[in-house]
Amino acid sequence: MGYVVSETSEIESGLNKAKQLMQASKFAEAENQLQIMLVDASKNSDLLYMIAVCQRYQQKHSEALKTLQSLRMLFPDHGRAYQEIGHVYRAMNQIDAALNSYSQATLINPALEASFQSQIDILRATNRPDLGIRLADLEKQLKELKATPPILIAVTDLISQGKLVKAEQLCKAFMQKNPQHIEGMRLLADIGVRLGVLEEAEFLLESAIEFSPQSTKARMDYIQVLRKQQKYQKALAHAKILIQQEPKNPQFQSVFAVESMQSGDYDTALATFDSILAILPEEPVTLTSRGNALKTQGKKEEAIDSYRRAITKYPAHGEAYYSLANLKLFSFTDKEIEAMESQENNPGISYMARVYLDFALGKAYEDRSDFNQAFSYYERGNSFKRSQSRYKSEDITTEFHAQTDVFDETFVVANAGSGNKAADPIFIVGLPRSGSTLLEQILASHSQVDGTMELPNILSLAQKLRRGEILSGTSHYPSVLKTIDADTFFKFGEAYISDTQVHRGKAPFFIDKMPNNFRHIGLINLILPNAKIIDARRHPMGCCFSAFKQLFHEGQEFTYGLEEVGTYYKDYVELMDHWDKVLPGKVLRVQYEDVVADLDTQVRRILDYCGLDFEESCISFYETDRSVRTPSSEQVRQPIYQSGVDQWENFEANLEPLKKALGPVLKRYPIQ
Repeated sequence: MGYVVSETSEIESGLNKAKQLMQASKFAEAENQLQIMLVDASKNSDLLYMIAVCQRYQQKHSEALKTLQSLRMLFPDHGRAYQEIGHVYRAMNQIDAALNSYSQATLINPALEASFQSQIDILRATNRPDLGIRLADLEKQLKELKATPPILIAVTDLISQGKLVKAEQLCKAFMQKNPQHIEGMRLLADIGVRLGVLEEAEFLLESAIEFSPQSTKARMDYIQVLRKQQKYQKALAHAKILIQQEPKNPQFQSVFAVESMQSGDYDTALATFDSILAILPEEPVTLTSRGNALKTQGKKEEAIDSYRRAITKYPAHGEAYYSLANLKLFSFTDKEIEAMESQENNPGISYMARVYLDFALGKAYEDRSDFNQAFSYYERGNSFKRSQSRYKSEDITTEFHAQTDVFDETFVVANAGSGNKAADPIFIVGLPRSGSTLLEQILASHSQVDGTMELPNILSLAQKLRRGEILSGTSHYPSVLKTIDADTFFKFGEAYISDTQVHRGKAPFFIDKMPNNFRHIGLINLILPNAKIIDARRHPMGCCFSAFKQLFHEGQEFTYGLEEVGTYYKDYVELMDHWDKVLPGKVLRVQYEDVVADLDTQVRRILDYCGLDFEESCISFYETDRSVRTPSSEQVRQPIYQSGVDQWENFEANLEPLKKALGPVLKRYPIQ
């Protein structure tokens, strides 16, 4: 049945007995035994899964759905749970819900043959012409899955479970014997992406499409890896190849539209989205992507219309609701709130749809000043994300301490002459929701400064240097920096300047606004000693709670809990204190509250630090016409307002875990 048996011998024995009963079709007896075991092992995934299977075979469909809901709450990425939900809904003749569940199952675990086959059987039976493209795609995927070597199916299954080290070992063993196997290369690249080693993934996929230019899967994966590295023009070029291969394929058109948008060609993106909608009327994912493009352009009302059309077509489309909530000046109607709550209680919706809805509902109730209800939804959404995350605060604390251990005064002084002397970059670092987008917009409004985006280059370099420890368990970064010579540091800096050129215009300076670069200021100083670094700092309560109630699409896992985000902020302050000690005067600290209180003074201070003449355009930054892709995109298109500074105070009764985690850091900031 595909479940993994627990290591606990007593539970293992009980599961085996229940399995035997199930194989004998004695589902009631099996369930009774499993229910007894549940008292002592309520969080065992195998146990819950088998109970649900027994309940389905007994036609206890409502009970099965409740059991599976408990399973998904504990294990959001349990692909077979979604498959089983599909089986239950199909038995209840709720075909649309079944199709959605099977689709979710294959997205989580592409090795689930039964979910592909079930979708195909359902679509064949419906005989709807508009579903022909979907049916053909599923048949193609199932055919490819059946042709996949069993060892690679096992690798796929391991990846879906997050067992990446084991998956990598198994996949590499296969690739040693089959060095040009396209699916093996795809899976190894997927593991690399999940481990953050994007350059390796890029090389693998580039090689795969050279070996097999017609492999659309490899090319699609390649485009995604290029996008993650913000190599948008290259990604767009490969999206065009897909279109040339199959001009009328809506999936390829969608990829082309997204890459056009990422490359700044919003007109082409919107035209392509409209072409897709002509083939697939009111397709919700396309409408949501279209809304995102319109939002990025500042076309708020058109974006709202697109999101609402997506919801009308598919009421469980949580992402569209959240996209509306992320329009900070948008407020939900009573009917929309009622609809969201109804869908949030729907056991058939996907894990991510429920997360989207919870964050959207949090925003809806906050707008209505029902702060307790708002907090309950924010906490609920974050708890779902925590259950999926492997984040541990102590690991980050250890990582930060490793930075302070390596970058002591002796090491910094010894390497003072290293690196590329280019003064082009202006790094804006800090925590999310600290006002970094505001500082970027101010600086990008200067004639001598190009605004770019959150560039991944420094993080990619750090990950490359860290690569060895993933498999060996031995620390490589930052300690490996002590073994690198000055010439290599120069080349690292040179590569950074070269690789980021694609994002720049003709201005002599440019901004890199990746907040998490604060973790690597020592590395930045080694490879680019003349770069400017600005630390965007915000009151810890305001910064942390704002991050807690913001759903980030990837990364920033420390924001999923009040204790976690508070600990992260405390560690961040301690690390920045260290940089101030060993690199005095290197970093300019800009307090968000000071910018709000006295914009003119702070703008002049920032420009002076950067060696730039004052320009009035930096004061009227909200008039600067540029695409902004962060959650603060709306705020930076209007003058600074005071109202958002202390919003956390409305939730103070719920924030004791945050205060406790922050500890002495709070004393450095008076709570207004």
